[in-house]
Amino acid sequence: MLDFIAGFVQQQGYCPSYEEIAKGLALASLATVHKHIQTLETKQYLRRGFNQSRSLELSSAYLREFQRHRDGAPLAAQLEINILGKIAAGAPVETFSTQESLNFTELLSDKDLYALQVRGESMIEDHICDGDYVLIERNADVRNGDIVVALVKGAETTLKRYYREGDDQVRLQPANAAMQPILVALSDLEIQGKLLAVLRKYKN
Repeated sequence: MLDFIAGFVQQQGYCPSYEEIAKGLALASLATVHKHIQTLETKQYLRRGFNQSRSLELSSAYLREFQRHRDGAPLAAQLEINILGKIAAGAPVETFSTQESLNFTELLSDKDLYALQVRGESMIEDHICDGDYVLIERNADVRNGDIVVALVKGAETTLKRYYREGDDQVRLQPANAAMQPILVALSDLEIQGKLLAVLRKYKN
């Protein structure tokens, strides 16, 4: 169903109606289409507007991988890297071969994600350095200790650890002993996502 919707949008420029999905997938019942849409929405593969027939919106991660798949390379191959063994960062270890692989499909395909490039050194003690890229899950449901993207007073965003302080205040804690935490009223704070992964690219 996801492939059909993505292909329809790519060809027509707008999303299919439930009737067009049923016809395209040879489904006899609109209730079946509705059930599948609900399941995919729960898994965050797509979103839909309330009471609108052409309001389906696929997640950006899925659309990117769908396009890559159409351009030629198998989807699984693009999101999977072989693990060749372990490497010592302390005492040397014996090398050995392995059949394992690191698969990014689950990491990328079922979440609403975006990336940011880090500027500054406020999170260096959490090994997040200036120039790193952070992968952010768009999710406002956070707990104490989570690393979040916080919009403060509608003006500035920052990457910090989140801690509630009482009923109406939040402490945004840097991971740098030389910097002070930011205290902000809960009403002046918007959580725009939480950290999922960190990527560091080394150049020659």
